[in-house]
Amino acid sequence: MAEDIKEKLEKYRTAPFDARFPNQNQTRNCWSNYLDYHRCQKALDAKGVDTTPCEWYRRVYKSLCPMSWVQKWDDQREDGTFPGKI
Repeated sequence: MAEDIKEKLEKYRTAPFDARFPNQNQTRNCWSNYLDYHRCQKALDAKGVDTTPCEWYRRVYKSLCPMSWVQKWDDQREDGTFPGKI
């Protein structure tokens, strides 16, 4: 499984189609992948496992989300005011 994920990461160019978000507006897709990345990091860090599989979510949200949003969310997480459930 790890090799499969590494192979997908190497071939990654931009966010693939996600059937959960069929519309042109990708705001919710951006938000979901940001949350999924940080949830994945938190869960795998707690288990002491390699977090490489989480990189998929990071790449997707980095390609979909405006950097100003990501910076704001990162600042909110540091301040403890982030509205999402991680």
